[in-house]
Amino acid sequence: MHRTHSGGPVRLRLLLLALGTFAVGTDGMVMAGILPLIARDLDISLTAAGQVVTVFALSYGILAPVLATVTAKWPRRRALLTALAVFTLANSLTALAPSYGVLLGTRVLAAVGAALYTPTANAVATTLVPPERRGRAIAVVMGGLTVATALGVPLGTWIGRTDWRETMWLVTGLGAAAFTGLALLLRELPQPVSGLSLRDRLSPLADPRVLGAALTTFLVFLAFQTTYIYYTLATRPATGGDQDRLTLLLLVSGIAAVGGSQLGGRLVDRWGPRPVILSACVAYLALAAAQPWTLRTMPTALAASALTPLAGWSIAVALIARLASLEPAKAPVLVSLNSSALYLGMAAAGGTGSLAIALFGDRWFVCAGAGLMALATGVAALTTRPPAPSAGGRVEVADHEVSPSA
Repeated sequence: MHRTHSGGPVRLRLLLLALGTFAVGTDGMVMAGILPLIARDLDISLTAAGQVVTVFALSYGILAPVLATVTAKWPRRRALLTALAVFTLANSLTALAPSYGVLLGTRVLAAVGAALYTPTANAVATTLVPPERRGRAIAVVMGGLTVATALGVPLGTWIGRTDWRETMWLVTGLGAAAFTGLALLLRELPQPVSGLSLRDRLSPLADPRVLGAALTTFLVFLAFQTTYIYYTLATRPATGGDQDRLTLLLLVSGIAAVGGSQLGGRLVDRWGPRPVILSACVAYLALAAAQPWTLRTMPTALAASALTPLAGWSIAVALIARLASLEPAKAPVLVSLNSSALYLGMAAAGGTGSLAIALFGDRWFVCAGAGLMALATGVAALTTRPPAPSAGGRVEVADHEVSPSA
């Protein structure tokens, strides 16, 4: 009787949606492994190549709420297929880009597809299942991003170890596979409800708690990506420039990211978001501060590549749970703001990483990530404090209202 909600067909639909987020996640993060090859091929500096990540992330962060508003009344199937078509076309053009300027333009186009796809896929997931299963449905779809971190990035780095364009053809193929699967098997989706205006989507930022949560997300991913975008450079003493060794480090990092997401979810269930956010921020800060030494040899770099994402992605899960708990009725809008803050942090990291390299050199630039995490920790501590007791002595603690799977 409930097969349309929880049976095989729904599971297949969710997995197809996750295939799309896997493609998007791989595209957004795989550049870290192939930047030196892009720089060499196009005769640009490594820091200039890093701006390829900046352009994609900045475009995503700005365009996601705009595109959600513009396409709010489109049939969901049309929005998903349009997004994947644009995304796939853009990545094929990236693979063919003859110059740096053209490459940047194709990354903007890829971000258009990604920024339309991911929020739409999450919204569709919630319509395919009963209300009590929505959190798990979103977890399946967003699982594509964590699997991209664990498998897509190291696979793409390995495939493109001699020619970065082969990596982009891999991403193109993933986008095409997701498009084909959704076109054939994802039909009869519920029509969208009346959409929110752009002003409505941004209005929660007037709440200091929401603004503080978004700022924390921005700073956390700014800290993480300041090092990650230039991970090839940071780990060169350990890898000796060998792409196979780099791929191994990225594989370990990706698996640890998945583990961090799971660990963060379990800890939030037990302790609530605030303790997890603060303790994981402190752990990440200590690990980041040690990177000028831990990234010098392969054994210690492997350990750092495992422990740092474990802490970082625990923070990410706890931040989403915290934000969604502030006003559960507006959770989808709040989570979309978190996503924009995340990508804007990634975008700014291209510049901060480049500046840190120029100021501190190849070994010490990673300390900028530690400094930014210290700032994020301070903001999190200030903006997640429980409210003072009311006159009646009651305190409402929002941190425990929502499961991290949501």
